[in-house]
Amino acid sequence: MAHKFEIYKDKAEEYRVRFSYNSEVMFSTQGYSSKSSAQNAIDSIKKNGPGAPVEDNS
Repeated sequence: MAHKFEIYKDKAEEYRVRFSYNSEVMFSTQGYSSKSSAQNAIDSIKKNGPGAPVEDNS
């Protein structure tokens, strides 16, 4: 698969989500205290992300 979401625990034992495309990490989230909160972040990105505008600040 060329892209995926991954839930993992960081050094502070918080759950984080990272999104990879072709094995390159594109972004990662803040830390969450529960795995369900990390899953909610993924669900929110999937639901709200496709319609998000692009802001060019260059």
